[in-house]
Amino acid sequence: EKGGKMILKVFKTYIIPRLIQYVVVIFVGITITFIVPRLTPIDPVQTTINRLAAYGGTYMEPQAYESLQQTLKELYGLEGTLLEQYLAFWKHLFTFDLGPSLSMFPTPVMEIVLNSLPWTFFLLITTTLLSWIIGNILGGIAGYFKNKKWSDALAVVAMSIYPIPYYVMALILVILFVYVFPIFPMMGGYSIGIQPSLDWSFILDVLHHSILPAISLIIIGMGWWFLSMRSMTSNVVSEDFVTYAEFAGLPKRKLLFSYVMRNGILPQITALGLQLGGIFNGAIITEVAFSYPGVGLLLKNAVTNGDFNMLMGITVLSIIAISTSSLVIDLLYPLFDPRIRYR
Repeated sequence: EKGGKMILKVFKTYIIPRLIQYVVVIFVGITITFIVPRLTPIDPVQTTINRLAAYGGTYMEPQAYESLQQTLKELYGLEGTLLEQYLAFWKHLFTFDLGPSLSMFPTPVMEIVLNSLPWTFFLLITTTLLSWIIGNILGGIAGYFKNKKWSDALAVVAMSIYPIPYYVMALILVILFVYVFPIFPMMGGYSIGIQPSLDWSFILDVLHHSILPAISLIIIGMGWWFLSMRSMTSNVVSEDFVTYAEFAGLPKRKLLFSYVMRNGILPQITALGLQLGGIFNGAIITEVAFSYPGVGLLLKNAVTNGDFNMLMGITVLSIIAISTSSLVIDLLYPLFDPRIRYR
């Protein structure tokens, strides 16, 4: 009975408020996504008609023009009053219908995003976790031994790498490993002429094409994680509980991993959760630089082609992903930090 009351208290005081906050954040974020495009001076219907007229170069009868305009309003969700558009927008979201892509008509937006998402997902999940693990381990060790010369040398290297933009690092890697040393392909997710499948030849070809984008993301990301973890562990080392543990004769390895890094890693876990949620945006510049077929390249093409349905679809998915990631981290945080208690 006591355990049941405790579980009920956890739900009432900790879980339910966060679930309510989660729903409110998604609702507000998606509502803003709906409103902002309608405040811009750009008329997507007229823009599309002008593009079609420029490509076709033919005169359009008034009746055909009105029919096309009405059809495009329906495709863009611009038919009816603002309230009617808003309600229809939510109705489509609940049925996972984001409309057709206007740059790849009539393919549905959801189908295109789902085809591009695995490329971004596996690339960014792998690079984010690797850079987080390597950067935090090196940063924790360097922060614990902050008075050593090699610690200062690593910090200088990290500070030199971190400010480099992703696209500059991508260009450097392309020059080095595509032109100077032609080891890796310059662009694409896999070689032209290869049929996507689950056999080893295709998997190895995909890995070969993903190495340069992955390295550019890992190097830059690792610099940030290193610097932030080194700063945090440098502060934790001077805490009283660490000093007491040192006087008690605990081994340095136990001090480093069980006392210093365990306390310094907590903010890094929160940052990791937010970054993992942001992978649905794609690594835009990196994917564009390498023509990698992920969500980032898809988003760039949607902006270039004025594909409002695609833009809104990717934005909505990003809002849901980041909010969900934050919720999961918030619910799991007490497992990492014993100082937090459900109240």
